[in-house]
Amino acid sequence: MKKIISARKGFYYELFVLVIPIVIQNLIASAVSMADVVMLGRVDQTSISASSLAGQVMFLLNVVFFGLNSALTILAAQYWGKGDRKTISKILGIGLIISLAITVTFAVLAFFFPRYLIRIWTNVPELIDAGAVYLRYVAVSYIFLGITQPYLTILKSCERVRFATTLSAATLLINVCLNALLIFGLGPFPEMGIAGAALATTISCGTGLVVCIIDFLKQNILPKNVLDMFRIPGYLVSDFGKYSLPAFINDAMWGLAFNMNSIIMGHLGSDIVAANSVVSVARDLVTVVGFGISAASSIMLGKEIGENRLEDARRDASSIMRVALVSCLISGLVLFIISPFVPGLVKISETAAHYLKIMLYINCVYQMGQIINTVLIASLFRCGGDSRYGMILDISCMWGFAVPLGLISAFVLKLPPLIVYVLMCTDEFAKMPFAIHHYFKSDWIKNITRD
Repeated sequence: MKKIISARKGFYYELFVLVIPIVIQNLIASAVSMADVVMLGRVDQTSISASSLAGQVMFLLNVVFFGLNSALTILAAQYWGKGDRKTISKILGIGLIISLAITVTFAVLAFFFPRYLIRIWTNVPELIDAGAVYLRYVAVSYIFLGITQPYLTILKSCERVRFATTLSAATLLINVCLNALLIFGLGPFPEMGIAGAALATTISCGTGLVVCIIDFLKQNILPKNVLDMFRIPGYLVSDFGKYSLPAFINDAMWGLAFNMNSIIMGHLGSDIVAANSVVSVARDLVTVVGFGISAASSIMLGKEIGENRLEDARRDASSIMRVALVSCLISGLVLFIISPFVPGLVKISETAAHYLKIMLYINCVYQMGQIINTVLIASLFRCGGDSRYGMILDISCMWGFAVPLGLISAFVLKLPPLIVYVLMCTDEFAKMPFAIHHYFKSDWIKNITRD
């Protein structure tokens, strides 16, 4: 055990100074989803299923944000280690251009064509009706997030993680309070049901944007000249395309593939959809530490690489892998312990509750593969400037293995929903041997900054 936790002096302090605020922020984000699930779960199964399916649009955007955030961190963390703040500002400019182009498109589709959008995930009439209402009310929040997410990512890359955590806590409080008021119609507020959950999300995201704008005007880390931020030199665009764009494409394609799972389940009935919406939240809650380690590692190692301390980065990567292994084992144990109590938190059918119990135990193992692969592919390889390998591996395993397996098992072989779910959970373990092999080759660390 002593060998497993051994690391250089100061390693754990440097890591957990970054990890703890990020974990809190991720925990808060998961708590928002949990609040929606629990509160709508007290209304009816249609509301919880429809919000889960409509929430797949937000899931896709969150995947885009995760990929974009990783892409921005690859360059920003190394330039932070180098001390080049002007270039970091221009990296933020690249992030805002990409983010707004995507979020504005989704917002327009969700607001003006919600029924067409929700039909991608389900053909059940009552779920389409309820999901369309949710999408129309939540649409504007996509644009708000399109600005705040790149900004918060750059701040975290500059080791200013407390602000993001504090802001997340504040928006959580607003979201949960408004959820209760607007879903159930407490006090003078109207009873809006599923529309209330969506409106609460939009208001809390709008509040976060206002706070970020105020913070940008007051902070002294980045230049405040907005016009200069968008004067992006050609070499930086080229570097973004070479080192960061593969990470962005990787997560976008992974998100689309993962979303195919929701489309498949959306056509297998409301019971499996309701169970999966609860399982996703429970899994997100127990994996916050593992994903926090991944995000913090990108910042920590990226800075060391930017300072040209490549051997230190290589040793710390080994320590991070040991920490990640311990984290995923603890997460699996926690999920196993809480699994018997989760079904009692929501009002779902007997069949959905049966699915839920089994799916929770499946995820005790599945989340372990998720954490290990996320640390390797989304953290170590990317901050080391080798995002291309992860992109090829993820796309191959998801689109060449997991998605076809899910489609064939559901619509050709017509297997029971739980069997289909198990088969769709094999993707992480299909790619893990290749990711571990690439890690031990140790040729993925390189300094990609320019003078």
